[in-house]
Amino acid sequence: MIRHPRRLAPRTLRARLSFVALTTAALLMAVLTVVFNVVEERHLQHQADDELRSRAAAVATTVDTSHRPVRVVETVNDGLLDANVWIYAGTHLLEKPPSAAAAGTLTRAAGRLAGQGRARCATVEAENPHLVRMCSRAVSGHPDSATVVTAVDLAPYRGSADTLLLGSLVLDAVMLACTYALTRLAVGRALRPVGTMTDQATEWSAVGSDERFGATDHPAELARLGASLDALLDRIRTVLRHERQLTGELSHELRTPLTRIIIELDWWRARPRSAAETRATHEVIAEAARSMRSICDTLLSDARENALSASTAPGATAVAPVLRRMVDGLGPQARVKALVEVADPALEAGVTPALLERIVSPLLANAVRHARATVTVTARPMPGGVRIGVADDGPGVPEAFVGELFQPGRRGDPDDGHDGAGLGLPLARRLARAVGGEVSHDPGYTSGARFLADLPAG
Repeated sequence: MIRHPRRLAPRTLRARLSFVALTTAALLMAVLTVVFNVVEERHLQHQADDELRSRAAAVATTVDTSHRPVRVVETVNDGLLDANVWIYAGTHLLEKPPSAAAAGTLTRAAGRLAGQGRARCATVEAENPHLVRMCSRAVSGHPDSATVVTAVDLAPYRGSADTLLLGSLVLDAVMLACTYALTRLAVGRALRPVGTMTDQATEWSAVGSDERFGATDHPAELARLGASLDALLDRIRTVLRHERQLTGELSHELRTPLTRIIIELDWWRARPRSAAETRATHEVIAEAARSMRSICDTLLSDARENALSASTAPGATAVAPVLRRMVDGLGPQARVKALVEVADPALEAGVTPALLERIVSPLLANAVRHARATVTVTARPMPGGVRIGVADDGPGVPEAFVGELFQPGRRGDPDDGHDGAGLGLPLARRLARAVGGEVSHDPGYTSGARFLADLPAG
């Protein structure tokens, strides 16, 4: 089976960098090895040529060219000089090595060199078969007088060259192994902080931790990575916070219609009911279910709009009918009296009915919870918008708690007996701000507490 080439590539960054370093080192060492061995081979050849020229110069001193015919003067221990030496007078062979045949390869090559009439060197393949290096030298300034040709076996030089080649190959292999091992070690140590940062980022992102990497005490590359991870962790923390906020808001807003359903069911099961009472109970439950669906749609739509940074007013709604429906929805079980006062029956707010209800509902529930006898809901126009006020005749907001009114999860008196989660007012403000409005506390109202919802005009 043929595998795709990309499947054979290293999968880890450490292995890839080590492979790149190994390949680069192998190419560089191959080039250096070839260049070194070529230069060394030329150097050995020059050494052989220098030796041959030195021997030819020594032999030339034993050749007498002052008379005709040219003769070779015999000297003591001339056997050492005569080894692998050919002497010519013109083209006539005067002397040759005892081991060389007159018609042999080396003798013919020596004759060709002597016949060229100038100093030359050539490599000849002998019968053994060894390579033999031969050099010619004229005895005097007149090449026709006499020529000395010397030869040397290149086997020792070739042996030295082969030894150098083998040594360089072994050295290359050792260097490549060391390069690979050191690269893996260095890359592993360099990537160790990255692995640590990855593990920390994974751990911190799972719990929304406040821990961050920062840019201090890190190399430039790791500082940039840390900054990117910090930004990612901030976004993840924001998403987790929004998720928890949405979950809490849904729980807070769904508690009221669920309570209505439970109360109606308990009332209906308390004793046998007539058909008309049963239908009334069904209507209340159906209305609570529709309210729950509206709550879910409104909050989820707001969450999507926040994710997309949407801030446009989503519609226009007549204020009076929505406020009256909300007050009527309190039912006879409410222990306080709720009044609605609208300055203009045609007054419109630039929001959808569901969103208007979700903004005012926490304010109304908060007022009913703390009022002694009366809750008043007002609506009047203002420049460029609509102001809805929800006031109660309760004890008001403690002065020490005013700064924490709109902080999620904060309650003025946790032991006041109700099961609020401290999310209603923050939700109302967030929804109002999402459409360009505002929810605030009126510090000038002294007969209890009053909250103002300023919304764009429809």
